[in-house]
Amino acid sequence: MNIDLIIKNANIVTLDEKNTAAKSLLVSAGKIVKICSESEPDIQGYIIDSRTQEIDLNGATLLPGFIDTHSHLLMYGEMLNFIDCRSPLNSNIEDILQKVREKAEQTPPGNWIMGWGYDDTLLEEKRHPMRADFDQVSPNHPVFIRHISGHFATVNSKALELAGLTEETQDPPGGFFGRDKAGKLDGVIHEIPALEKIIPALPVPSEEENIENIAKGAQVYLAQGITTCTDAGVGLDKGIAELDAHLAAINSGRNPMNMRLMIMNHLLNEDGPFANYTAEGLQVELKRKSNNKAQLDSAKHFQDGSIQGYTAALRKPYYSDSSKIGELLNEQQAFNEELLDLHNRGFRIAIHGNGDRAIESNIEALGNAIKSSPRDDHRHRIEHVQTASFEDLQTMKQLGIAASFFINHVYYWGERHRDIFLGPERASRLNPLAEAVDLDLLFTLHSDCPITPISPLFSVWAAANRLTSKGNVLGENQKIDVLTALKSMTIYGAKLNFEENEKGTIEVGKKADFAVLAQDPLTCPPEDIKDISVAATIIDGKVVWENSAVPVTLR
Repeated sequence: MNIDLIIKNANIVTLDEKNTAAKSLLVSAGKIVKICSESEPDIQGYIIDSRTQEIDLNGATLLPGFIDTHSHLLMYGEMLNFIDCRSPLNSNIEDILQKVREKAEQTPPGNWIMGWGYDDTLLEEKRHPMRADFDQVSPNHPVFIRHISGHFATVNSKALELAGLTEETQDPPGGFFGRDKAGKLDGVIHEIPALEKIIPALPVPSEEENIENIAKGAQVYLAQGITTCTDAGVGLDKGIAELDAHLAAINSGRNPMNMRLMIMNHLLNEDGPFANYTAEGLQVELKRKSNNKAQLDSAKHFQDGSIQGYTAALRKPYYSDSSKIGELLNEQQAFNEELLDLHNRGFRIAIHGNGDRAIESNIEALGNAIKSSPRDDHRHRIEHVQTASFEDLQTMKQLGIAASFFINHVYYWGERHRDIFLGPERASRLNPLAEAVDLDLLFTLHSDCPITPISPLFSVWAAANRLTSKGNVLGENQKIDVLTALKSMTIYGAKLNFEENEKGTIEVGKKADFAVLAQDPLTCPPEDIKDISVAATIIDGKVVWENSAVPVTLR
């Protein structure tokens, strides 16, 4: 057997069932063929020649490649081109307006000015920037600034004009247009159904621009040790063009990651391009068009919005505003019927659910499909699951529904969930990981990038420490151990992806997808995990990213 890659002098954390430790391994044709307990592997019986690459890790840690099960790669890559409106970079609305003013001075009149990441709860004014604000600094350029949650945006008069939105425009089900006391549109667009009314007016990137955006995002992901990535909403903003862009980026070699694609439900409905497709048929097409580098993950749906935007559907009112409880985006009976159709066509279904009332609705709709048309090993999943009750998790376990937790919320919004949105009791249970572990519920962690920065190690750190941005522990009894958190970003992700026999642990016969780390997250202090450097990322036995600052020898 020809050996393509030798890794030696490593601290290999296999994450297999016995947590076996090893120090070297051999790779052939992209697969692990031998794992050794010695620093120098036994190569007797194998062919080593000039084509064999050797990596001396000098004691660095080798982990299975990280599996990101929920982020938005294309959206992130595109937003890297936009004005960065995040806080604390921007303290107040004037900071954002100054950036728009500067961009307007550099942009031909009539061209769009795009931004992302503002958070009204972190701005000094504690409100959204509005139409009147942007009209002062950019009257001749349409302005579109997306909220950090992705569920809202704020625009100026020029943008409303180009989108054909007026005071007579009706609010769509599940979303609405902000208005002042006189009933005039204030420029704030609330929730995905309302955003869909303005997105068609936004500039449309060319296919080459989309490929470049994916490539830029992929480099950031690779630098975090990610080898398999799920784009959690293909078609959300630009329809089937987003799918075409993913396939083109893969086929051009600009994105070397293994890609899994959640296809938005509207592309699968009766008036969508995949209306008559079964999951098997779409999977075959995706694999054929990508040389097996892209696969169908699921049919993606939404049933509520954002906690920090008061649009997540809760069972009890919001802590600081008892008049708000959020709303479901779909009427239950119609939701049940749509999900049953997708289930019967063989699709695994992934549904956004932040609020506990939305989570309950998702469980009802999925449970209806599962009971009406039993199917072995469906692995339907709920996304974010932030405010699930213990009873919700129990029912998910009974029905075989998996969870992908948005754990980064504990750090980025923890104090505000406690003090503004949910109150101390509900906030302490945000992302109830310990309960999921106790129930042996299949789960993973995610960043929802670009909503929070992409970093599997940060998510592991957040799950083990549950520290907020101000250094407070939010929900001590929902912490999980580091080993379990690491598994949630590796082997649990592989299992969620139906790929546990191919990825997720370092074992003979599995893919040679690895993350090389400067430290071992199992032995370093838990509070330091987020600061561990990624030294290299390896996919199919080939180094696809490396950090020259970390002492690893490649030859």
